[in-house]
Amino acid sequence: MSVKRYSSMEYDNFEDLLFGHSKYPVKTGLDLEIGAGYTTAEVNYAPRPDAAENKAKLVNEYERITRDIMERMVQVGFPSVVLETEHVQQMTHNPEWGADIATAQKAIMEEYHDEYGIKCALRHTVGDVRGDRESIDLRGDAYSRILESFEQVASSGADMLSIESLGGKEVFDHSILRNDMRGVIFSVGILGALDVEYIWKDICSIAKKNKVVPAGDTACAQANTAMFVAGGLLDFKLSHSVASVVRAISASRSLAAYEAGAIGPGKDCGYENNIIKAITGYPISQEGKGSTCAHSDLMGNMAMQCCDLWSNESVEYRGDFGGTTVQCWGETLSYDCSMMNTALEAGVGKTLRDVLMVSDRYRDPQAFILSYDNAYRIGEIITAHPDDLYLRGKEAGIKACELIESGSEGFLALSKFEKATIKKAQNDLKSLDEDMESFICNCLDTYSSEVETFNASNYGL
Repeated sequence: MSVKRYSSMEYDNFEDLLFGHSKYPVKTGLDLEIGAGYTTAEVNYAPRPDAAENKAKLVNEYERITRDIMERMVQVGFPSVVLETEHVQQMTHNPEWGADIATAQKAIMEEYHDEYGIKCALRHTVGDVRGDRESIDLRGDAYSRILESFEQVASSGADMLSIESLGGKEVFDHSILRNDMRGVIFSVGILGALDVEYIWKDICSIAKKNKVVPAGDTACAQANTAMFVAGGLLDFKLSHSVASVVRAISASRSLAAYEAGAIGPGKDCGYENNIIKAITGYPISQEGKGSTCAHSDLMGNMAMQCCDLWSNESVEYRGDFGGTTVQCWGETLSYDCSMMNTALEAGVGKTLRDVLMVSDRYRDPQAFILSYDNAYRIGEIITAHPDDLYLRGKEAGIKACELIESGSEGFLALSKFEKATIKKAQNDLKSLDEDMESFICNCLDTYSSEVETFNASNYGL
């Protein structure tokens, strides 16, 4: 399967970016359209730990989760919902488990759709079980299990396919703790992009055969790691500006899935999806303030600015005062969607978008570069280098540095530490090799010796 390299932006202007509207909406599931003029909640959940003891128990757990969500949506009068089942390891290692769960979930969703007319769709996110801290084998038996898992869920009821792939993570983890921008570019922009392209060719083939949607990947293993290590405003383990640069670079990695055939909606934990939407025109899922059940971030309102699906990240299934956790978070997300959809109908969607964006824009460099205007500008840099993965990542990183520096001259307040680290990152990026061939050769020499788990053959290098 050939890949399509994006050499221009699908949107003519960043002002055209808006929640609920995508240039290329996606029809999927039971009468659902994503990005076709309205937003929908995407409820993300995890089973209780002891529920994975055996297949029968786990299927029953997901049946309860699904029925709880669908029941609450109908009870409160919401017109649409998406369910995302992120595989626990047992489901991917045993593909028939995932298949049986998808079948059970879809049957319940069809029941509610037929009875009440609620529009709905089911996303399955297969687990990337190809490696751990001791070893990584990206093309071995674990990869075969991943593909079999995709085959099974695609033929058993899942409407959309996604994965949080981990290619490049072994070099990234080594590099980010050392503020090594060479390693960041190599791990995210080269290794990550090569791995994403490889696996998404296969995923898209499976999706096409089963007539389901190849949705998208996320740079969770790299960019979110940097975000979490950077932490909040009282944390100094990693510069927030450097985490922002990593996020910009990660967009070139996530884009590789779309160039291999994915059509969205991009996965919720890909904060770089604002950049992806601007480049591709495909719909995206996003998480923000609703993800506080899973983690904290510094852009809880801003993340809503361009979303088509609005997610809570992931919440463990259990009881709460207002019902089960999936009912409570599903209802909260849906009220946000109701607000966005009303703004669209009233013709004030862009006003609400700007309120959401500005409320977080200057809270942190990460929010600043992902504000839709700056996200668009980073997308322009990436598409200016369609045939060079190295320059895509390098130039996107440099652009993020420039944006942050210019922002610091206005309302974006940066500490001396942040100013020093962004200047260093910018200088480090500009000093890197001029061409991809020499860059990769130098990186292979360096990281083959420094990172024990790095194996160049995993990436065809």
